[in-house]
Amino acid sequence: MTRLLTFLAATMICLAASAQTSREPVNPNATPEAKALLARLYKTVDEGKIISGLHHNQLQMPNYVYDLDRIEKASGQVPMIWGGDLAWDARQVVEIATREYNRGRIVTIMWHVNRPFDRTPRVDFKRQTQGEFTDEQWDELMTEGSRMHKMWLEQVDSISNYLKVLQSRNIPVLWRPYHEMNGEWFWWGDRRGENGFKKLWRMMYDRMVNHHHLDNILWVWNANAPRTIPNDSAMAYELYYPGNEYVDVLATDVYHNDWKQEHHDQLVELGKGKLIALGELGDLPTPENLKTMNKFAWFMVWTGFTHDRYNTLEEIEAIFTLPKVINYK
Repeated sequence: MTRLLTFLAATMICLAASAQTSREPVNPNATPEAKALLARLYKTVDEGKIISGLHHNQLQMPNYVYDLDRIEKASGQVPMIWGGDLAWDARQVVEIATREYNRGRIVTIMWHVNRPFDRTPRVDFKRQTQGEFTDEQWDELMTEGSRMHKMWLEQVDSISNYLKVLQSRNIPVLWRPYHEMNGEWFWWGDRRGENGFKKLWRMMYDRMVNHHHLDNILWVWNANAPRTIPNDSAMAYELYYPGNEYVDVLATDVYHNDWKQEHHDQLVELGKGKLIALGELGDLPTPENLKTMNKFAWFMVWTGFTHDRYNTLEEIEAIFTLPKVINYK
């Protein structure tokens, strides 16, 4: 009996340790600030709450200001999470992110990156981010030592330098690069198999964590809600998932008012206890949506989507004034 009790006690300790470990950042050298942010997000979900956010597109400043004003007009609130994009003007993004973090907001950063061989000073979204990238070019990218792979390394090394500035300022970042990888619209999209997107993500993780020692970033794998739309489809999450050892948060993007419970539940199942989030939104969820989709840690509205044709003032108020929604103010 004593041996049985000892065994059960040891088992419980192991299970508790395992549960604790699963809530740690995947980077074992994560900074105290990154660890604290991840713990804060888990606490948010444990308490049945969700954090609000708004993407800041510095190419569309009037729209962003309009969005802030409209949210505040409707609800008296300001979103807690500030979202930026290192593709457009990385130096400016770093400075704005620093300012917003020092104000007490949470920072998430994405990367609408161009193709590895594009060498223009500013990203051409249609021709580069959404430009053609052949299967042969992809295979070359996946081949270490190739010209394409070296050009890709230059991209990752360059953007890592900007993230290092934020690390030097003790700013943790929810890092969500190569988003919507299960869709058909980006050069890195719909790359299946072990030599597909999974490998790209692992290569980037290795370069940033083990080579550049970027320990201030939490890794947000951000797909699109699966959908079937001609020339605009998004496939099943699991086809592109690199594994829990490379991901801190699983996120999805929801547009076209495509609110389905399965988009939430499939992420929960895939992550096996990992945090999940709404990386980008067009139309806001309803309060009823959030009652059953209750594991999302945050949501972020995309720039320009607070207009009446997407979200009315009443719909904005209904979400941003919910007791469960955590705002900046």
